[in-house]
Amino acid sequence: MQIDLRDGARVAHRNDWKQLGDILGEAFRDDPINRWLFGNPRAITSLFRIMADDVYTRHGFCHLIAGEAAAMWLPAGVTSDLTAFGLWRLIAGQVRWGTKGAMKRAMGAGEVMAAHHPDVPHLYLFAIGTRESARGKGLGKALLRPVLDAADRDGLPVYLENSNPVNSGFYHAHGFETMTSPFSIGEDSPVMEPMWRSPTTR
Repeated sequence: MQIDLRDGARVAHRNDWKQLGDILGEAFRDDPINRWLFGNPRAITSLFRIMADDVYTRHGFCHLIAGEAAAMWLPAGVTSDLTAFGLWRLIAGQVRWGTKGAMKRAMGAGEVMAAHHPDVPHLYLFAIGTRESARGKGLGKALLRPVLDAADRDGLPVYLENSNPVNSGFYHAHGFETMTSPFSIGEDSPVMEPMWRSPTTR
């Protein structure tokens, strides 16, 4: 897939995993799902650092803008399974910083999300976000649009789970549609909104 990055966006490399994790940790620190799962900002940042290092910079593709915005993707046919060492790191991070039961909630949420994940080939947007100081500058759009354009050229749909209702309008504006009713990931949890974008021709 040829992705034509612009507006200062660049490909993130393996050694960018901490920067990816820190940006997305800040972007998601008040996210309803992540707060319910992990309980505090340090635990949320730990999750994103580990996912960036163990999965997304290895098997997916990630983009950055000037240390202010980040996105992590998986190509079609690739799963987000952690290695054994990655899982150990995740557990260690949540034991250190997460609230009681964080790993149990996370494992349960992973099973629910996997059950809702579409079976047809697609790109998967795991996370996209900006630092608080960079919000409102159009950086999310600058990261998202080039990948959607590439997906359109290749005829690939895109899937994501929207974990915060305030972002629904942003995704709808870029061609995503809500697939089914939002689903719970655990007892008394906030809900996830599964969203799908079919490729378009121009």
